[in-house]
Amino acid sequence: MEQMMPDAACGSVHEVDGRSAHTTISHTESNKLGLSYVLVTPARDEAAFIEKTIKSVIAQTIRPLRWVIVSDGSTDGMVEIAERCASEHPWIEVIQMPERAERHFAGKVRAFEAGYARVKGLNYDFIASLDGDVSFGPDYFEYLLEMSARNPKIGLAGTNYCEEKLRYDYRYSNIEDVPGACQLFRRDCFEAIGGYQPIKAGGVDLVAVLRARMGGWETRTFTDRHLIHHRPQGTATAKPWVVHFRDGQHDYRFGGHPLWEAFRAVIG
Repeated sequence: MEQMMPDAACGSVHEVDGRSAHTTISHTESNKLGLSYVLVTPARDEAAFIEKTIKSVIAQTIRPLRWVIVSDGSTDGMVEIAERCASEHPWIEVIQMPERAERHFAGKVRAFEAGYARVKGLNYDFIASLDGDVSFGPDYFEYLLEMSARNPKIGLAGTNYCEEKLRYDYRYSNIEDVPGACQLFRRDCFEAIGGYQPIKAGGVDLVAVLRARMGGWETRTFTDRHLIHHRPQGTATAKPWVVHFRDGQHDYRFGGHPLWEAFRAVIG
């Protein structure tokens, strides 16, 4: 199910012409729907996958106004890959957080906040948190923007994702839950919920969904598109069976019934 990406190392090369990554630049692509968006990617040691994500974003029919890739203490060469691509595209910026020994979700949120600080002064309509180990088709964000534009009550949108197979069968899953690999927020919604909460144990993405709904916003996973998640969720530091066990623990803490967790274990 691998998608076709540009052949060049970082997609088509655009002349930098001396502008810094902090300069607001014009994007005619954003005018197709009259909407603009920014991306923030907190990533740690994603050298094996970050180029796939970069190629996907560069190939978008509607590109972001700004994309900030935040290295959350990476030591594997990811920063060098991202900086090489950013040098060719002035709307991409790479920043680095200090190295830290422990890997946890609160640290990821702090990295996101560092990226958010670089875009919050811009004039945009939507902001997305995008993982650094995914790839997707060229109309992915145009599709999400269009779906969100059709219903101004939607504050948070996303799609299903694929690892070895599509992750969720939405005949049986809640379409109001939005996976964390890519969450596109309407700006008003993101600011109203106060962004992501730095929960060390996880559940950050789910809490964002719940806070949005508590604030009167609709949340929605659209199923006509999906992205490819190249590293199975949670497996950067743990075996898959450990990840599944932890997911069950998190679901239980958030109110999931034990019978539902047993059902998920059987069909998962």
